Amino acid sequence: MEESGRLGAEVSAELDQLLGPVDAVLAATYPGPLRGRQPVHTVYVPADRIVPSLTAAWGRAAREALSAHPPTPFEADLLPRVHAKLDREPIEDLRVDFEDGFGVRPDAEEDAAVDRAVAALVAGPMPPFVGLRCKSLEAATRARAVRTLDRFLDVLMSTADLPDGFVVTLPKVSAVEQVTAMVLLCERLESAYQLPVGRLRFELQVETPAAVLGADGTATVARMLHAAAGRCAGLHYGTYDYSASLGIAAAQQAMDHPAADHAKAVMQLAAAGTGVPVSDGSTNVLPVGDPEQVHTAWHLHARLVRRSLERGFYQGWDLHPAQLPTRYAATYEFFRKGLSPAVARLHAYLERRVEGIADEPATARALAGYLLRGLYCGALDDDEVPFERSTLEAL
Repeated sequence: MEESGRLGAEVSAELDQLLGPVDAVLAATYPGPLRGRQPVHTVYVPADRIVPSLTAAWGRAAREALSAHPPTPFEADLLPRVHAKLDREPIEDLRVDFEDGFGVRPDAEEDAAVDRAVAALVAGPMPPFVGLRCKSLEAATRARAVRTLDRFLDVLMSTADLPDGFVVTLPKVSAVEQVTAMVLLCERLESAYQLPVGRLRFELQVETPAAVLGADGTATVARMLHAAAGRCAGLHYGTYDYSASLGIAAAQQAMDHPAADHAKAVMQLAAAGTGVPVSDGSTNVLPVGDPEQVHTAWHLHARLVRRSLERGFYQGWDLHPAQLPTRYAATYEFFRKGLSPAVARLHAYLERRVEGIADEPATARALAGYLLRGLYCGALDDDEVPFERSTLEAL
């Protein structure tokens, strides 16, 4: 083909030389969206309540709650799918909680809780993702956080391999230096336990104002994420600590408060393109008590789960077995209602047809990600999605 124009190849080479360094930084800093499965929730259980077969017990308790408080708080056609999930995999991501759910206790008592919790986990079965929430690296709890992490790994790895989905949740992060310190702690633990470099990963729990907006006016959470040196496995919003720290009255502390939306929007922006997932928080209105209380809590939980999904937060926290039915039902409804339109739009895009909506490549990737998320969580079956997973992943 005959060349046109007046610029030679040396101009492109000059630009490559000029922009090469920033190309490398952007590729390392923003590798793209998360690849693979993201759990739809994280279940927090105080360390002293971890027992063998915990996941099965939660599944049974969830089914019993549905049976005890009819009618189901969701469309009846979702019930078989929800029941199947509660039988097969009631908990996707489990966090053994040594922080607020466990409280401050004498060292000997927390040590014993570590031993019992690890023994119960090893007895199995473990969920696909598992880990612990230690205490924060603030001065008052720093030594206890290190001691618990060290003992947990010591007891666990003396009898079993470190699970593939293992992650540590670091709470009350308020300074970039605490993230840098956590990286150092992970390096020391990897060396002590002969783990591969980078094997230990951690989530940052955003529950202080300083983690969202720093004294210098910058978005601290973005700096924290990149200070994690590739070890950040997620950003988790802490509903109640964050709300309380802003002076919001207890009755108004909720996942859908405007202050919560602001914090999560900043987190979402900070994580965009990094491959680090963002998780919404929890509601402390639990489905317990008389039927009216249970159904009120179920409808609230289902609404909040749907709201999170609509805003691009595909994960949240669950604190009680009876929250599992509405977690899965609301999640399944979200993906199943959007299945046909997503398939039609992706078909049109791949076949270069315009049928009312002219989708861009970025939207096609979002459609593929939507279908993959539905498949991963069990909302959709392979025979319902007319694309190979490899095709969806390649987009």
